[in-house]
Amino acid sequence: MELREIEEQENDVVLPKKKKTKMKLRKKRNREERKEQLKEEETEELLQDPLEAFGGDIMLKILQNLKARSVAPTLLVSRAWNGVASSDTLWTPKCEELWLGKAHIPRSAVVQGLPKLAAYSLSATDGKRTRIMKEDLCDHVWEFHFNKVVPEYSLNLDPYWKGTSPLMHRYFHEDGSQTADPGDEVWGGHECCYSIVTSVVGEGKIREHYVRINRCWPHMLVSRKKDWSWEMSNVLYCYSSVPDGHRVGGTGPLLL
Repeated sequence: MELREIEEQENDVVLPKKKKTKMKLRKKRNREERKEQLKEEETEELLQDPLEAFGGDIMLKILQNLKARSVAPTLLVSRAWNGVASSDTLWTPKCEELWLGKAHIPRSAVVQGLPKLAAYSLSATDGKRTRIMKEDLCDHVWEFHFNKVVPEYSLNLDPYWKGTSPLMHRYFHEDGSQTADPGDEVWGGHECCYSIVTSVVGEGKIREHYVRINRCWPHMLVSRKKDWSWEMSNVLYCYSSVPDGHRVGGTGPLLL
């Protein structure tokens, strides 16, 4: 009897320990299953289309706070995304931001009825254009001044160096002629013509590009500034396009 009682007592002690162990294992397994379930739910949320989750109005507000280069990839996600990411509501303020402080607004970007996304793209592309065209010359008024290497007599006639105003201006015309303001002491009323010379090598690469005033004068190299204005210069003188970003209808060639 004593031996049996001892065995029963041992069983009474061991059995509860096994139960506790099983309960711990069960709880641990339940916790792991719950974690896995939550992880799957989080993954599903992450994989959910934000446009479907938040709706078009909220996504539009989010996109309005992104730079244009960050918005561009969303145009390719789906038709629904393209509809939101290409809206004039989104791109109108981005165009205004892009044009702010620019000397010239390209004519191509302000065509009536043109989507604002296209207007932004055309503006950004035209702003990088360094090949000047006849429309650029004729649409703008050009400030003219001598460089310091010319004789002192010419510098003394130049308001740029005298520190007076107005500065001298030059005007290019469709017929290939050039004129100046009335009473311009440097101009002197002589006849003047201009030409644009561009030489291209393999695959359309520009080898040489310049503007020439009359045949006997040094040609002017062309450059584009960050504000989209133009500059043409040689060792003797310099032409700078006068800002006209306010001009209705834009300026320059119509490149669509």
